Amino acid sequence: NIAILVFDEVEALDLGGPYEVFTTATRMQQRLQPGAPAPFAVQCVARNLAPVQARAGLRVLPDADFATSLPPDVLIVPGGVVDAAAACAQTRAWVAQAARGAQITASVCTGAFILAAAGVVTDGPVTTHWEDIADLRAQFPALEVQENVRWVDRGALVTSAGISAGIDMSLHLVTRLVSETLSKRTARQLDTPWNPQP
Repeated sequence: NIAILVFDEVEALDLGGPYEVFTTATRMQQRLQPGAPAPFAVQCVARNLAPVQARAGLRVLPDADFATSLPPDVLIVPGGVVDAAAACAQTRAWVAQAARGAQITASVCTGAFILAAAGVVTDGPVTTHWEDIADLRAQFPALEVQENVRWVDRGALVTSAGISAGIDMSLHLVTRLVSETLSKRTARQLDTPWNPQP
């Protein structure tokens, strides 16, 4: 079960990139092994079921709210304009609770600010969008914010750089969770470069 947090002003590609990777990986796996169980079930989760307006106006209908979402095995926290989401006590509490039960918690772009605000990450190496590195360092000085990487993998915690880096990170997670073969097949289907190095 993969849960992707959605909130007003979420960056559309931060959300859409991982969504496409995991749903496409499921289609590709079912082509490779017809009748096999789907490797991923993806749901978009919001504070409530009202439509969410992404940055630049795209409207997203959540699949579940905080009260009804399935406990995720993988939690994806995208970025965008995250000030309101990071300041929302309900959002922070749900992210913290979901992360405690998840096998992997991952952020895309400025989603790292939400993870830090929720207390999911308090120190150690992370990354975010290049434009926000100085702010992340200033707001959370215990974090070791890495530059010039597409993602940072700490096992149970994975953070990616900006926007399209969420696609690379998600392909990396497909490799971790299923196989390199499926990751490569997914990248080919998406017509995007496959690069196993962060």
